[in-house]
Order: sequence, then C-alpha cells, then structure tokens
Amino acid sequence: MKNSCVRAYVTGKVQGVWYRRSTQEQALKQGITGYAKNLPDGRVEVLMFGPSETVSALSEWLWKGPDGARVTHVTFEVLDGHHAPDHFSTY
Repeated sequence: MKNSCVRAYVTGKVQGVWYRRSTQEQALKQGITGYAKNLPDGRVEVLMFGPSETVSALSEWLWKGPDGARVTHVTFEVLDGHHAPDHFSTY
C-alpha cells in the first residue's frame, strides 16, 4: 500500500466551527497522521500523511467538514519526501 503526503488549504467558514477537531477525528479513524491548524487569513491548513486511499478519502471529507462549516474552496499540494509525523495534531 503506497503512502502519500498532501497539504490542503481550506477556505470558507472553517474557523470557530470545530473544523480542526473534526478533521483530527476523521484522520484518527483512518490512521492518518499530520495536523490541522488555523491560519491568520481565516483558512485552515491540513497536512495528511498515510495510505493513498485514506488520504484521498479525508481530502474529499475536507470539502464537507463538520456541521456549521461552509467550505468554499480547497487547494491541494502533493509533497514528496516529506517526513511522516507520528500523530495528528491541531494547532
């Protein structure tokens, strides 16, 4: 099973609606490591590392997010040679 590392930037109403914590819960269910953190410009940055299939599934979930979120745009960047984090954190 091939691993992949993807960084996503999520735009919309994604701060103050439990977006980071919900992303962490989804990641932990799927065995993905990385992080979700708020950015000063109102976006959320998400780093996902794990099996390609589960990273893809979490990437799709990012478009929905938790109740209360309104995602308007998500951009993805595939990272090669990135160090795999040991856990999934929120900042």
